[in-house]
Amino acid sequence: MIYVTSDLHGYPLEKIKEMFGKVGFSDGDFCFVLGDVIDRGEDGIKIIKWLMSQPNIELILGNHEAMMLSCEFLFDEITEESISKLTDSKLDLYLNWEQNGARPTINALYSTRPNEIKYILEYLHEAPLYKTVSVGGKDFLLSHSGLKNFEKNKKLSEYSDDDFLWNRPKIDDRYFDDVTTVFGHTPTIIYGEMYKGKAIVTDTWIDVDAGAACGFSPMLLRLDDLKEFYF
Repeated sequence: MIYVTSDLHGYPLEKIKEMFGKVGFSDGDFCFVLGDVIDRGEDGIKIIKWLMSQPNIELILGNHEAMMLSCEFLFDEITEESISKLTDSKLDLYLNWEQNGARPTINALYSTRPNEIKYILEYLHEAPLYKTVSVGGKDFLLSHSGLKNFEKNKKLSEYSDDDFLWNRPKIDDRYFDDVTTVFGHTPTIIYGEMYKGKAIVTDTWIDVDAGAACGFSPMLLRLDDLKEFYF
């Protein structure tokens, strides 16, 4: 079975493990996490470390991981002193990340050993911006936020990083007719109270950000039969 989830945002790791346990997730299954496991919640670094140890779970890069990578200059030694010595351009990158909920992640990194940070950064650098998969005769495009500046005849290689990371589609936007695009990034409650804590399924895309950053529980979508699991 192939599952997807997204935007865990520091959701408690034990509850994430329980979530996988409740669907009977096993060595023969696979899950794609569509970005944003860090920031805003509790300790997202703990989630990354766990994902790194799971051979059948793959992280697709989210905008929060991308912001962390843009602040890689911090990670030789993360101290209040090193932050106070930032140049203006680096300070802008740092403040942008901070304003987007970085503080829990930075606090976790204070107590993370340098060699562990190195492996975490390598893992994030290797995380793809998107994946295309076929499950049960259906084709899927998996990315963090869908596709900004979408054109049906445009190659995926022609989209920028930001097109995969920072898009917020309108409810009536359409993507490919023959490929279902699955993404997170936009908590579904933003589209209306009727979607609170739930996935949104249209005829061309599915938003699986159930709103862990908004106090709700994340969800799992099983691509084999498009069954939604809530916890």
